[in-house]
Formats: sequence, C-alpha cells, structure tokens
Amino acid sequence: MLREQTIQIIKSTVPVLEKHGVDITKRFYQLLFTGHPELLNIFNHANQSQGRQQTALANAVYAAAKYIDKLETILPVVKQIAHKHRSLGVKAEHYPIVGQTLLAAIKEVLGDAATEEILNAWAKAYGEIANVFISVESEMYQQSEEQKGGWSGFRAFRLERKVKESDVITSFYLVPQDGGAIAAFEPGQYVSIKMEIPGEQNTHIRQYSLSDAPGKSYYRISVKREDAMPGKPAGKVSVHLHEHVEHGDILWLSAPAGEFTLDRQDSRPVVLISGGVGLTPMVSMLNTLAESYPARLITFIHAAHNGNVHALRQQVEEIASRSPQISAYWCYAKPTDHDRRTNAFHKEGYIDLPWLRDVIPTQEASFYFCGPVPFMKTINSSLNQMGIAAADVHYEFFGPADNLEPANDVVD
Repeated sequence: MLREQTIQIIKSTVPVLEKHGVDITKRFYQLLFTGHPELLNIFNHANQSQGRQQTALANAVYAAAKYIDKLETILPVVKQIAHKHRSLGVKAEHYPIVGQTLLAAIKEVLGDAATEEILNAWAKAYGEIANVFISVESEMYQQSEEQKGGWSGFRAFRLERKVKESDVITSFYLVPQDGGAIAAFEPGQYVSIKMEIPGEQNTHIRQYSLSDAPGKSYYRISVKREDAMPGKPAGKVSVHLHEHVEHGDILWLSAPAGEFTLDRQDSRPVVLISGGVGLTPMVSMLNTLAESYPARLITFIHAAHNGNVHALRQQVEEIASRSPQISAYWCYAKPTDHDRRTNAFHKEGYIDLPWLRDVIPTQEASFYFCGPVPFMKTINSSLNQMGIAAADVHYEFFGPADNLEPANDVVD
C-alpha cells in the first residue's frame, strides 16, 4: 500500500508525463534493448520503428500515474495488456528490469526536474503496479496451462492447409503436431506465432486473430501480407508466412488470448463492422453466432479497397444466405470494373454515418468493430453520433493500443 505522500508526488507528475511521456518511453526502449538485447526476441520491432509501442506505453504510464490511488480503475487496461504479455511469454523476472530502465529514462529525459523524491516515489509506485500485472498474468498462465487442451509457452503446430482468400490475405489451418486436443477460445481472441526467419538475428512474435468459430480440430488464422510502403517496411512475419510456409511446416503457437470477445450472454442483436484484415475476429464471431445462436439478429458490415482484396466474402455470404436473421453489406473504396458489373458491393467510397443509419436495423444492439486505426476512429465517431452507449461498443486494435478521437480521414 502506498503512503499518501507517495501518491501525491506521483499525481503531481501527471502533467509532466502528459507532456514528456513519449520522449521518456522512446528513451526507455533504447536503454532496454541496449542493456538487454535478448528482449528483442519478444517485442515487435515494427511497432518500435513506427512509434506505436512508445505511444502506447506512454499512455499506460500516464494512466497509471493519474489513477495511482485507484488502480482498479485501470484494471480493464491491465487485463488487456496482461493477455498480450502472457501470449508473448513476458514473465515476473522481466519486471525489475523494466522498472530500473523506466526510472533511468525518466531521470535522463527530465534531468534536474526528476528529483530523488520523485524517483523514489516512482520506484515505489512501479512496484505496486508491477505486482498487479504479475498477479493477473500469473493467473492467466495457470489458466492457460491447466485448461483442457491447454499448454504453457509455445507449442508446435503443423500447417494442415493453406488457402488464398484474396490477393493479399491467406488462411492457415493449424493442427497440433503432438495430435492432442487444443484449448478452447472465445470468438475474437488471437494466438501468438513465434518464428525464426532465416537471416534474421532475433526471433519474431506476431499475434493473429483466430478467424473461425471455436470447437474445431484446428486453429485458423487469416493473415494479410504486409508489403513495403513509403515510410513502412514490409511485414517480415506476414511475408514469410505467405511466401515460405507450406503444407506440413511447423509453427510455434501460444495458447489463445485476448479481451476482445463476443458476449455470449447478451441475447440482443449484434452489429459487426470491419475494415481490411480487421474482419478476421468478426468472421469468428459471425461463425459462432450462426452455429450456436441462430436466433440473434446479426448485421455484418465490411469495408475493403475492392473485391480483389476482400477476403472470406464467399464464406460470409453463404452463412448469410442460410438465415434471414443475418444481413451482410460491403463497402468498396475503389471498386473494380468487375465489381461494378457484378454488383458486388452495396456502397462505393467509405462507410459514413448516413449509410450506417440505413443498414443497421436497430440501435439496441451490441457493436463490435476492428480495422485500421483511422477507420476505427471514424466508426467510433459515427456510433457516438448515433447515440450508442459506450457499454455497447467493443473494439480491438491490431498492435499497440491507440485512442479513438474522431479522425479527419478514413481508409479501407
């Protein structure tokens, strides 16, 4: 338990963290990887190079300082991060390393403003915060290992089938190499894949949503090939999966994780909205609803650049064709001539508020969405304008958490 004086010192640093948080976390990661290069086998290098991880950590530190006397307030965020830590293999012994490095970064960036009193207060506060994470993650590790078909660490899976779903997305059907049972999962969860790529010094770990309903003998992930773009390098893992992983090859998976899950207890209508490869957790949810909850009213909305890159469309349309309770709508930013000739889409351009009002049958529903960050900002803003209660809005970021302030632009 922190003393009141320590709490007040931490709270007094909130404005400083708001201003210098990203500078602190940038320096933190530089120091961390210089002193402990083995941790490069855990962290996503692409998120580091793009600055997303630094921003996410800065936001987490800021929130922890702001609510240091009410850490239960940020428990949902703690659980979300803890799921990722468990899936990556972050352990209790990593926390002292992180704490020492964070204090060193604070001292370097703030200089004389980081007094001994402030650093001592942060050392105590970090200890409290770390204990919360360690406790939550310990329970997750235990549950992951002890559940039926569960395991600890990474388990060998064999690629049973590889299916090209669009010009940029391919599905991988994975079964355990040992022939044993696999852990159940909730629709919306993900698995981590640990991969050693020839020519790469470090191991790479990436998280991919499970794109089919639970209860199967396999896990399916549907991966977008991330080619290089201006200012953005190619995705090393996604390109390797597309180009080099074939039938019979072995991939190492952690057990399913994630807080973005379908509420199975809610009997109200469901609206699933996705952009690009963000449809993968939505298809898992749709398949589960169609198989196990056929009475629920479901609206599935997907935005893509055009039909060439629209994955899993046939599967969704087949599901929708079997039930009057399910409606599916496609929005194409730049449809091809073939898309136009075949009337393959319902809206040209981007998803907007008027169109959402037209296709969503009721606002008394649970809303789930996922996609690129600008897309998610637009959807979130539209749902706010529609008056959807915050408790009925659920979303997932691919990669480090961001914020969903209204966007000035949208992407498919």
